[in-house]
Amino acid sequence: MIWYDGRLFRPISSKGSSQTSDETIFQYSQKADRLTGKYSGGIIELGHLIGLCDENGNINMRYHHLTHEGYLMTGKCRTRPEILENGKIRLHERWQWTCGDFSKGTSILEEI
Repeated sequence: MIWYDGRLFRPISSKGSSQTSDETIFQYSQKADRLTGKYSGGIIELGHLIGLCDENGNINMRYHHLTHEGYLMTGKCRTRPEILENGKIRLHERWQWTCGDFSKGTSILEEI
C-alpha cells in the first residue's frame, strides 16, 4: 500500500470546473486504509477530504471546501497514484461536484 501520511500535493493540471490552482496545497494524513486531509490556497479558504485507500494506493474520497467568497462546495473523487522516477507520487483524479452544476472533471496533483 502507498503511504500518504504527511505528504503534500499541488495541482499541476485540471480539466473541468475545478476550483483548485497551483496555489492550492493538499496535506494528507493516513491511519491504516483511512485517509484524511486538508487543503487551502487560491480561491479556497479551507477544505477537508476523507477517503479509503485500497492495496494499490487508489483512493475513493469525498471532499468539501469553503471559498473566500463564502461558497460551500462538495464533491467526490477517485484517485489513481503513479510513482515517479524520483520516488514522489503523482495523483490522477476523476472528480464530480455533488452540488452546484454536478459537473465532472479530471486533475493531476504532484507531491511537493
